[in-house]
Amino acid sequence: MRDIVFTRRSGWIPQVIREDGELKLMLGAGADANHEPRTFTFPIGEAHLAVIREDLARHLLLWSAVLPLCDAAGTRGRLDENAAVALLDPILLSAPADVDAAFGRIQWDRGRLIAHGADIDLLERGQVCAAMRAATEASDGKRVQEHRANRRRAERGQVLGPLDTAILKYTGQYLHGATIPRRTPDAVDPALLPEVMRVIATAELACAGMRIGRDPRRGKRGTDKRDWERMAATAEAAVRRAHPGLVDDAVGTVSFLMCSEAVDRTRSMPMEDDEEAAGDRGGSARKTSLSFTDDKDAEKKWLRSHPRTATAEFWEFVGDRYAGNNEVFTIEDEAMGEGIQLHFYADSMARITTARKGEGGADPEYRVEYSLVDGIRGYRKLVSAFVRGGCAALDEHGSWMSDAAELERARRRRDSAG
Repeated sequence: MRDIVFTRRSGWIPQVIREDGELKLMLGAGADANHEPRTFTFPIGEAHLAVIREDLARHLLLWSAVLPLCDAAGTRGRLDENAAVALLDPILLSAPADVDAAFGRIQWDRGRLIAHGADIDLLERGQVCAAMRAATEASDGKRVQEHRANRRRAERGQVLGPLDTAILKYTGQYLHGATIPRRTPDAVDPALLPEVMRVIATAELACAGMRIGRDPRRGKRGTDKRDWERMAATAEAAVRRAHPGLVDDAVGTVSFLMCSEAVDRTRSMPMEDDEEAAGDRGGSARKTSLSFTDDKDAEKKWLRSHPRTATAEFWEFVGDRYAGNNEVFTIEDEAMGEGIQLHFYADSMARITTARKGEGGADPEYRVEYSLVDGIRGYRKLVSAFVRGGCAALDEHGSWMSDAAELERARRRRDSAG
């Protein structure tokens, strides 16, 4: 038989119950293996009940001290009742100085007290009783999030000024640095908003005309990591020059905003509208059909009558098929006897042309040339050029080598220089 003896308006603050004639404190904490909330109880006395009824601060302090014991019980362990009972007199019945001393010896949940109005500065100094003078039954989870975010920044040497804070609130990253940034002017003090907008405008001007292209190797919605890094560096450099007093977190959130918005623009654009795929929708008057293959013998045909560009179809094929064990893709024009092979694993490419057609049962002879490629942007330019004008159109793009060993030496020089 269980009866509730005392409870507060906030349902999470521990209740006092009478179970089989015995007074107990009951609280919910943690979860079991099925992610259901766990409930713990341990015995208390009448004197403890009297303090819990009359003194919200002591009630909350006890809760804060018991929660680590609940965490230690895990998903299926038992609460250490002896340890819980041992907390009752020192926290509920002792003088404030002794309570402060007790909290210096035990583990306790700082966030629980902050959520219920504790003075953070006094908590930091170990004056827990004084810190709880303005305690409230209502809980403010956002206050805890702010405290934890500021502690993480302080550990990294980041102390926010008013403008830093306003910029982080504007982008929605004040509490969670990993949150995708967005523009939230209503979250900023109106007096600081014009200054925030000047910082944002600095980054926008620096990044004008820049874009983040697609990278099908990262999936259908994948974008170019190098483009991101280039735009981020540009935005950060401009903001640091114009606003040298900002901390790293504020500068970083502005560059993150610029890059995220650029990615959104790219992802909302049809593949045909991507700059390397734009232009003649047929690809070229010479190209009536192309064959796309990968390293796993998958094949896809493109015909001039197809409603989408050859480049768009090829990069969709890459997006569907690319994997860590499938990094070589080929475009072949059988009618012209030429093609290109993309080696994504090595940032290189080969172009293959028919030097002599096979006659009288003889095998044809091919000319193979190699070139290093500067990331996905380089690949997209080379693919677009091939689709428009075949292997001859690639002469102006890169330095072509007929020797695979020479390519390997060039790759090593590039990698050692980078």
